[in-house]
Amino acid sequence: MKKIISDTVAADTIPLKLVVYLGLLAAVLLLLAQAWNTASPVLQEAEVKKQIETASLSLLSIQGGYARDPADRYSPEGSMCTLSFSLPASIRYVSFGADPDQECNGNLTDSGWIPENNTLIYQYKNGVKKRVLIGGTPVHFIRGFRNSDGIWVPAESQDENQTASGLGSTGVVIESPVSGEFLFEMVTLDGIRYTMARF
Repeated sequence: MKKIISDTVAADTIPLKLVVYLGLLAAVLLLLAQAWNTASPVLQEAEVKKQIETASLSLLSIQGGYARDPADRYSPEGSMCTLSFSLPASIRYVSFGADPDQECNGNLTDSGWIPENNTLIYQYKNGVKKRVLIGGTPVHFIRGFRNSDGIWVPAESQDENQTASGLGSTGVVIESPVSGEFLFEMVTLDGIRYTMARF
């Protein structure tokens, strides 16, 4: 028993082994952190693309449905879909049917919007812009507002003070933060079918 207590050879190597093992553990943790920083933007872009493509499929699914006539106050509601987004703060906007920032400067009001039917555009705050196309027949997007009777009707301008009249194309933009649920309804106006935003 006395030999075990007085044997200090192993006790001298324990601190050295502990330092080596802790150093190896720190190196592994640093490599994992670096790998996560490299993979995180790729995973984030995949999640954003998944949400945008799901939205495009939802919008495509209502295009063949019933389109309400906003001029008829007793017309039943048109085909609707609800888009759910929880996009990261790095997304500046999601646009439906128009390019609101053709200069990629972050200012959506300094120039006219360029119509791009059948297109969903999302832009990062660093200026990178991506497009997702909706296949099939032309999809016209228009912003809606509640009139004095509480009925959702298409708006001609962004200030929502006029109704649409024979518009060929307009667009809808959701600015950052792009998070929550957004309702779209099919309406018809002067023989043109619109996908109207109800938010």
